[in-house]
Amino acid sequence: MREPVLPGASLQRACRLLVLFCALHLSVTLLYYMFGGETDYLTELRHFQYRQRANATLGPAEHNATQEPPVVTPAAALQDCPDSSPLLVGPLRIEFSITVDLEEVRRINPNVMDGGRYKPKDCKALQKVALIIPFRKRDEHLKYWLHYLHPILQRQQLDYGVYVINQDGDSTFNRAKLLNIGYKEALKEYDYNCFVFSDVDLIPMDDRNIYKCYSQPRHLSVSMDKFGFGLPYNQYFGGVAALSKQQFEKINGFPNNFWGWGGEDDDIYNRIVSRGMSISRPDGITGKCRMIRHDRDAKNDPNPKRFDLIAHTRQTMNSDGINSLTYSVRSVEKFPLYTRVNVDVCQDKPC
Repeated sequence: MREPVLPGASLQRACRLLVLFCALHLSVTLLYYMFGGETDYLTELRHFQYRQRANATLGPAEHNATQEPPVVTPAAALQDCPDSSPLLVGPLRIEFSITVDLEEVRRINPNVMDGGRYKPKDCKALQKVALIIPFRKRDEHLKYWLHYLHPILQRQQLDYGVYVINQDGDSTFNRAKLLNIGYKEALKEYDYNCFVFSDVDLIPMDDRNIYKCYSQPRHLSVSMDKFGFGLPYNQYFGGVAALSKQQFEKINGFPNNFWGWGGEDDDIYNRIVSRGMSISRPDGITGKCRMIRHDRDAKNDPNPKRFDLIAHTRQTMNSDGINSLTYSVRSVEKFPLYTRVNVDVCQDKPC
């Protein structure tokens, strides 16, 4: 006759087996660690804990900067970026009361290279865009431009570079000539096929307003708060405009003889129309933009000759433009978010 099994005996045997199993597992793990190195699991666990600690100190927009670098596909193997970027978000909140720190702007845009150059890593951009900014003594405005535009341009999946063309000295300001100089200087660095000419004080309010070139010259700043979000007149071509390399060459660039404020935008419009082209624009909602309010700069008084010059665009455009451009480059500086070209525009003197 079998002896009865005590109620606790089975439990004791199970506990002993569990202890033996744990001891065996621990021994195998220690031996593997001593002779075979850490397991992939432990390595991945340590990496995960590091990333968690790093991300805990950053805001959501900054997390990408702490992630391991992605695998970069060779440019030749990349597919073209889509016509409409899937990264666009639409209307944007633009404020000029915030404090902008360029070191912070650089930190949250880690893929922008020195000189303000960027290209998408996961697709091939459809256009190579040079952004040309005529400039003098507008450093605070430039901070806002860089703060807002770099994220927008990246979401638009552009292969782009930012060029700030600074007029050295205290001669009368010449916006159009600086734009011509920017065109020439940008092409020395890269085979750009599209040029966006932008005043430093204008920020788009919608990233669907793509800073690229179209089949016709493109006026991008069509709905400015300065004008009550309307177009001041149909021929207006000021603020921000895009022309392809072919379109720019066709009109012989911009005029060089508009010294002071006003008139050069109308001359450019006349050049475009006289070459059989027309102006394309985004709709008034997509084309909204804000202007940083400011006083008129010294040495930028209204040009008293502007109306006479505009009246003779057709007669002067073949001899006044990029084919007659003279200037002297003082220096070229590569900053983390832009390239600054310091130039002498040679007013009333040979270069």
